[in-house]
Amino acid sequence: METLLFPFQFAFMNKAFLMMAIIAVPTSLLSCYLVLKGWSLMGDAISHAVLPGIVIAYMLNIPLIIGAFVAGMTCALSTGFLAANSRVKQDTVMGIVFSGMFGFGLVLYTKITTDVHLDHILFGNMLGVDGTDLWTAGMIAAFVAVIILVKQREFMLHAFDPVQAQAVGLRVGWLHYGLLALISLTIVATLSAVGIILSIGLLIAPGAIAFLLTKRFALMLPIAVGVTMFAGFSGVYLSFFLDSAPAPTVILVLTAIFIVAFVRANLKVRRTTATLNDAAG
Repeated sequence: METLLFPFQFAFMNKAFLMMAIIAVPTSLLSCYLVLKGWSLMGDAISHAVLPGIVIAYMLNIPLIIGAFVAGMTCALSTGFLAANSRVKQDTVMGIVFSGMFGFGLVLYTKITTDVHLDHILFGNMLGVDGTDLWTAGMIAAFVAVIILVKQREFMLHAFDPVQAQAVGLRVGWLHYGLLALISLTIVATLSAVGIILSIGLLIAPGAIAFLLTKRFALMLPIAVGVTMFAGFSGVYLSFFLDSAPAPTVILVLTAIFIVAFVRANLKVRRTTATLNDAAG
């Protein structure tokens, strides 16, 4: 028992557990909408595109989260504009925009002198989060969660059928760009913990897992949050004994859960099909 409780004796581990609990909520809720709307690549694009904003903010000596948010929104708005004014499909435009901005950020990073290691920006430093990181992530997480819960019906209709949402009088434009803003804010909240690259895992896997486990959207939200909480706690805990980085370990746990959910869903479909064939025969 003493060995099992050993990780909780360290302050940096307790902060890592707390950080995962904080960022699990907004990432899980948004993940459900991104999966339903088919915006998984948009989350990937924004997560990569924040790098030049971080570097420019550092050069201007302003809070890094401001630069990250502005860069994320620039990526989202640029993608929408280019997709609407060209024959190129949106997924292709997103690939070009985020890779271009990510490359621009890497070039800028090589031209400055900083104590911030690039690995911490790309992959996070969950074991190094401090009180400021926790407060920042907590405030952003609370804001995003409240907005999603208050507007969940509007966001759901917009995700399922934007045409119907506009027909019933919803402000589709506000919902569209509001969701993009929430994605950008959430990525900012996850930067110090899981970094730019791994944040996309938290924005896709929970919603995909919940989608496989239930057909009711009302249940998808709590299932996604619960799965992320479990994966976050397990990943951070296991990383201590495996001597691995917490963020990638969390993503691996989520991947394992997705595989189990996928197999379960396929077996359920096969059993249902077999039952129907027997009944028809």
